[in-house]
Amino acid sequence: MASGGESIPRLYTRTGDDGTTGLAHGARVAKESLRIAAYGTLDEVGAHLGLVDAELPPTLAEHRAALRRLQHQLFVAQSELAVAPGGRPPAHTIGAAHVAELERLIDRFDGLHPELRSFVLPGGAPAAAGLHVTRTVARRAERSLWALARAEPVSPELLRWTNRLSDLLFAMALAANAALGVAELAPDYSV
Repeated sequence: MASGGESIPRLYTRTGDDGTTGLAHGARVAKESLRIAAYGTLDEVGAHLGLVDAELPPTLAEHRAALRRLQHQLFVAQSELAVAPGGRPPAHTIGAAHVAELERLIDRFDGLHPELRSFVLPGGAPAAAGLHVTRTVARRAERSLWALARAEPVSPELLRWTNRLSDLLFAMALAANAALGVAELAPDYSV
């Protein structure tokens, strides 16, 4: 996996045909390792964000800017996870400033929708529905990171950032529905 600044000469290398994959600086691990699961799930989050971005109406420019920034930060997080324990860390890592930035964004988007009085059904406008799907994948990524953290060192800032990520996506989904005039639906527990 590229960890920033490297060129990728070709799409296939055949080196993974034995069930292993390469980390930064040449270490190889099983494709099903906790580390690969964690950064692979973060990759899924980024792909979902790209899909949401492609569906965003022009009126949600603030959403688009936040999504693109998150996609870049996901590459930072993945490059951090692509280094084997004890290896030389990448030039850029997720830090306290990234966590604080997500908290500011959560507060910003949380202020753009009516106050919640109950849980809501995930859905609404296509952009909001996509953000809800992405939120659930971000939660899975967080669980994967915690599984890895139980076995190997993981940056506390990366764990905090991943926790905030799903909160931000939820706030953005609610803000998207509000901006697009789509009412939230509360779950009906009587069905």
